Amino acid sequence: MNILIQISLILVFTKIFGILSRRAHLPQVAGALLAGIILGPALFNVVDQSEMIYTLAEIGVILLMFSAGLETDLKQLRKALKSSLIIAVLGAVLPLAGGFALAYVFGSEIMQSVFIGLVLTATSISITVETLREMGKLKTNTGTTIMGAAVIDDVLGVIILSFVIGMGSGGGAGGGNFLAFGGFFLKIIGFFALAWVLGNVVFKLIDHLAGKYVNARRLSIFSLAFCFALAYLAGELGIADITGAYFAGLALCSSKAERFVEEQSGVLSYLFFSPIFFVSVGLYASFDGLSADILLFAFLLLLVAIVTKMAGCALGARICKFTKVESVQIGTGMVSRGEVAIVIATKGIVAGLLSAEFFSVVIVVIIVTTLITPLLLKLVYSKKMEDLTRPASP
Repeated sequence: MNILIQISLILVFTKIFGILSRRAHLPQVAGALLAGIILGPALFNVVDQSEMIYTLAEIGVILLMFSAGLETDLKQLRKALKSSLIIAVLGAVLPLAGGFALAYVFGSEIMQSVFIGLVLTATSISITVETLREMGKLKTNTGTTIMGAAVIDDVLGVIILSFVIGMGSGGGAGGGNFLAFGGFFLKIIGFFALAWVLGNVVFKLIDHLAGKYVNARRLSIFSLAFCFALAYLAGELGIADITGAYFAGLALCSSKAERFVEEQSGVLSYLFFSPIFFVSVGLYASFDGLSADILLFAFLLLLVAIVTKMAGCALGARICKFTKVESVQIGTGMVSRGEVAIVIATKGIVAGLLSAEFFSVVIVVIIVTTLITPLLLKLVYSKKMEDLTRPASP
């Protein structure tokens, strides 16, 4: 089908299902994800996983994370940095162990079992960001902590990924592997150092221009250029490009032009690119070749993916003195795997560490966790949940 017709269908279906979701008192992003499954190979197969759709979706998630960075309260993020680190580590260790144990019990080889566990460590913050923004919870203490933990989680996942691929393809823990691992770790440190320097330079430039040209379009253009450049730099150094986009937004979140840039980039994202991204996630859903044993494994892996991520992150939150409700909210916000896990799983296929059969299972788990996260967030942030957990008055 012609790409223009596909884009037309994406825009119409995401809006229709978004409206239906809102009327059902659910986040609109849930409807957009469902639209992807309906339009994709799982059902009608009218939208292809073409290079054009992939590229537009990539721009969509970059813009989404840039907006999230712009909306971040920097003081609150600094305050939550320690707790975010603890939450991210525990939220990675438990899924890694749980995924490995389950895959190994089902007869998977050791390296493949490790890789399946690795996929479960990933957190896709983009779906959570859009859901929290819809509910007006993005700038809360829990929202900021989720953002910080997700960024750290992404870096941890990339570090573990490079180590596992090195072990799987290089034959053990030889000096060459550790040397490559050390070099990769230096790249990560170099990225954050460079992002900090460039962020300060661009911040001063945008602030200077905002003082002379109030609400001029050049402010948005230069800001977006910085966003895409930093996203590219992150990708080239082996870190997810969405991390670079988030840090670009973070660098400008306290500038004079923040509100104007956020409005301009938000319109660009909301009208065109974000709907394509949400649909692209649903395009990975396919139910071909799933036997009874594989379906059982998929169901158990889904339970492990949800429970271990929620438990690990909630435990970390409790250690950091968050309330029970806040801990559950943080754990729930980290459940979605989305595009980050898909990238990791794809690298596993390419490196020969993940079979096609297990790849299908992993994709099903990724899609389901992504679909249910907006629904779970709606539940744990509801007034009813707060009332149930509030101590009774004497």
